[in-house]
Amino acid sequence: MMRKLDIKDVNRRRFLQYGFMGLGAFFGNILLPSTARAAASSLLSLGNLGPPDANGICLPPGFTSRIVAYSGQKLFGYAWHDAPDGGAVFRIADGGWIYVSNSEIDHGGGGVGALRFNPLGEVIDAYSILNQTDRNCSGGKTPWWTWLSCEEVDRGMVWECDPSGKRAAQPRSALGLFRHEAIAVDFARKQIYLTEDEPDGRLYRYTADTIDAKGNPDLDHGVLEVAEVMDKSTGAVHWHVVPDPLATLVPTRKQVSVSTSFNGGEGIWYRWGIVYFSTKGDNRVWAYDVLKQSVRIIYDASLYLEPILTGVDSITGNAAGELLIAEDGGNMQLVALAEGKVRPILRIVDQDSSEITGPAFSPDGSRLYFSSIRGKTGLLEDGLTYEITGPF
Repeated sequence: MMRKLDIKDVNRRRFLQYGFMGLGAFFGNILLPSTARAAASSLLSLGNLGPPDANGICLPPGFTSRIVAYSGQKLFGYAWHDAPDGGAVFRIADGGWIYVSNSEIDHGGGGVGALRFNPLGEVIDAYSILNQTDRNCSGGKTPWWTWLSCEEVDRGMVWECDPSGKRAAQPRSALGLFRHEAIAVDFARKQIYLTEDEPDGRLYRYTADTIDAKGNPDLDHGVLEVAEVMDKSTGAVHWHVVPDPLATLVPTRKQVSVSTSFNGGEGIWYRWGIVYFSTKGDNRVWAYDVLKQSVRIIYDASLYLEPILTGVDSITGNAAGELLIAEDGGNMQLVALAEGKVRPILRIVDQDSSEITGPAFSPDGSRLYFSSIRGKTGLLEDGLTYEITGPF
């Protein structure tokens, strides 16, 4: 059981180092709209985890797992890729869906693969939508039905991919060349937020110069900005233009001296005017309010004697507005976070050298997809991709 530190046991100086955390935001997630707070109960109300099933996954009552693909498996002529990482689900017109999955392999061995499901949840196709890229880590789903796949290397690129594989992937250098991790799209304002996986990484925002007739932003011409937290007591954020997004001479994170560093940017997720993101170096989850332009810490593992959630990594969300956070290491869990509370909804056993990647729900919310990047033998290239079905 997780035990929270008593406030009296925490030195006042220690609280000061958290600066712009905001205790109200931490102990009761006031950043979620009231309608969301009323609805956010499904993941937190799931039962206790049972013993490992045949696939080595501990699940709540009523849930089942299956392996839908593993590295090297031949599926409809496509060998499921090595090191499956970030992923997302896309609804298709026939009532089925597509799950896209990055491949975090170096030296031109990376890319993105896809699984197509029919309305019954059966895999009916598998194929590549991007190849010969480097260390495709996470990324982000866009509302205009594309996948933005991020290269986690120095001067890494963002690639815009068609989930169907019918259109060739396009490089989007206007989103900056740096060690990309993940992306979230603010649907209402057509802005894109990006995390950077460096110990002194930054939080970025991209605003397109123009919006097309369909309401989609131009990803080739726009402004890339970097965040500065100006006031730690209020979390007020100011955005500065990055002078050279292509990082011709100086890395993007070092071009604006007053910008704020975030320790190992990981997953990022947009919901109801809030951009949530995680930082693995300090095991924190943050919330940026796009209207107030302020940021708060909503989870900090260091505040717990026995934290349930550590190794914070990828983030997704359900229809109720709850967050689902994957662990890189930790206890190999997927953990729900809402209302300042955390609860594991599954755990993988005997895969301590791996990490959970690419969590994403099916369009109706009844199925959850994710991978264990080194799930098969503990080697980098041997990954397992799962589906969890049950009363989410």
